[in-house]
Amino acid sequence: MKFLFDLIPVLLFFGSYKLAGWNAEATQHFINTHMSGMISGGSVTAEQSPIVIATLVGILATMAQIAWIKLRGRKVDGILWLSLGMFVVFGGLTIYLHDEDFIKWKLSIVYWLFAGALLVSDLVFKKNLMRKSMGEIIDLPDQIWTRLNVAWIAFFTFMGVLNWYLAFVLFKGDTDSWVSFKAFGATAIMFVFIVAQTVYLSRHMKDQA
Repeated sequence: MKFLFDLIPVLLFFGSYKLAGWNAEATQHFINTHMSGMISGGSVTAEQSPIVIATLVGILATMAQIAWIKLRGRKVDGILWLSLGMFVVFGGLTIYLHDEDFIKWKLSIVYWLFAGALLVSDLVFKKNLMRKSMGEIIDLPDQIWTRLNVAWIAFFTFMGVLNWYLAFVLFKGDTDSWVSFKAFGATAIMFVFIVAQTVYLSRHMKDQA
């Protein structure tokens, strides 16, 4: 359920981008009429309007997620706060400068920040963040926690590089394809990685038992 909950901003970003693309002139008119104060020069082109409106929807959806968690009296994960912060910074630049490159960079930078946090915490502070987040749920030997931490560092690093390559090399100038990758490609890769991790850990847990 949490995995699906975390996908809400991504799916809304994708849906609003596609909807705005199908109605580009109407979206352009809406932005130039109601959002001109948020945009450098006061206006966008029809081609720029889908990414601007999708970015705004993504920011608002992430804010709504946090508000929902707060209203239910639960603690907001640091990852979600980081995601919102990066969304506001890079999304804000995307909207103000109506330049899609900022929101494309945001995904890679978030992945690399996650990888960096896991690495620095382990090397500098001698804390395994994967063990800290999952240690109350499963019991694993030290070497497995180390492998798990390294696996996530490698995964996040790879995903950051993959997003950069797709956004600025393979799909350069093709924002539609990048948006589809963000919504479905990245999500599918994450899902496969989590399933593989779960299978690996379950086998090891059986051995431990």
